[in-house]
Amino acid sequence: MDIMTLSIILVIVLFGLLLSGLWVGFSLMAVALVAMELTRPGLAGAVFATKVWGSLNIWDLTALPMFIWMGEILFRSRLSSDLFRGLAPFTRRLPGGLLHANIMGCALFAAVSGSSAATTATVGRMSLPELKSRGYDANIAIGTLAGAGTFGFLIPPSIILIVYGAATEQSIARLFLAGVLPGLMLAALFAGYVMIWALMNRDRMPAPDPAPTWAERWDAIRALGPTVALIVAVIGSIYAGLASPTEAAVIGVVGALLISGLTGGLDMESAKASITGAAITTCMIAFILAGASFLTVAMGYTGIPRQLAAWIGEQGYSQYALLSALLVFFIVLGFFLDGISIVVLTTSVILPMVMAAGIDPIWFGVFLVLVVEMSQITPPVGFNLFVLQSITGRGIFQIARMALPFFLILVLATAILSIFPEIALWLPNTMLNR
Repeated sequence: MDIMTLSIILVIVLFGLLLSGLWVGFSLMAVALVAMELTRPGLAGAVFATKVWGSLNIWDLTALPMFIWMGEILFRSRLSSDLFRGLAPFTRRLPGGLLHANIMGCALFAAVSGSSAATTATVGRMSLPELKSRGYDANIAIGTLAGAGTFGFLIPPSIILIVYGAATEQSIARLFLAGVLPGLMLAALFAGYVMIWALMNRDRMPAPDPAPTWAERWDAIRALGPTVALIVAVIGSIYAGLASPTEAAVIGVVGALLISGLTGGLDMESAKASITGAAITTCMIAFILAGASFLTVAMGYTGIPRQLAAWIGEQGYSQYALLSALLVFFIVLGFFLDGISIVVLTTSVILPMVMAAGIDPIWFGVFLVLVVEMSQITPPVGFNLFVLQSITGRGIFQIARMALPFFLILVLATAILSIFPEIALWLPNTMLNR
């Protein structure tokens, strides 16, 4: 069977299974099984058993449930209210006022949760009622939250960077550090847009709040202190070489439990719910990783990645042309698949051609996560849109229109990162030099 016919069959099988509602992990396994039977019949059982076990028997993956549990603990604690209370005095005098609390709150919560959906839900439940009561325009308030909620994918500890690292055998510590500066750059771009919008739409902004007193500022610093300390402990320990990502995840869980215990925000019922939520999310990701691992080997037997990489090389595309094509490809995929599925589904095919083009796989991981962030705010399956729909009661396409400027800013950030790759690579390289 020629490569083109085989590729068409596998694509039809994949999307047929996904449209039928079968779980993504099992769909990937089924496609891999079809690929093996069409190319190497009789080997599927042995390869399946070996690769599924091997894909999950990775020490670095133990960081995954720990970081997820840390986010679940903080999601159920008083952290969200403390974040908003701590940020408000420092943002309300800026052009855009408390809209910046949405952006900075999402950035801080992303740095301790690793989940885009949890970031959007936690900050949204706290900030949107407050912004509405103060007279802020609903379109820009919901739009900033939809865009900034995607920080959970990029700012470490990012769950999706752990998944990418496991799927591509890249250093999770380096991936974490590679996401720091692009995440801060993206937050700065969002804040800059909000300032420009506020200055151009003064009639849609409430009257400025009075300057905060020193007592308010000190109270805000005390409210933000535990969160900032936890971020420094997790990321700082990795950068300084004092802890691996797995050890840093344990530090994060212990810190989250201490914060929750000291603030009285976690009772026995919510503690049990945090463990259950972490177990469910971890098992879902584990199934997807197992299916992706089996599919990666199956694709190797088919020869599709090698043929595709060779074909791309023969075309003589520049790195920018290749990245532009991949940007469009991933945006289209984002209309139909969630972020983790996009990563595990495409890396086995895309990474060989990316490395053949001389693109750093650590940098490409950040590029991929930026593009996956776009999928969180594109209908019909943008998960952040569903979260905001449940919070606000508005239609998903209405929320998508509110998020459109921030989608375009994500495209701009991707272009900037492509032109200046050192934004992502400087921190990992300095860690390596240390």
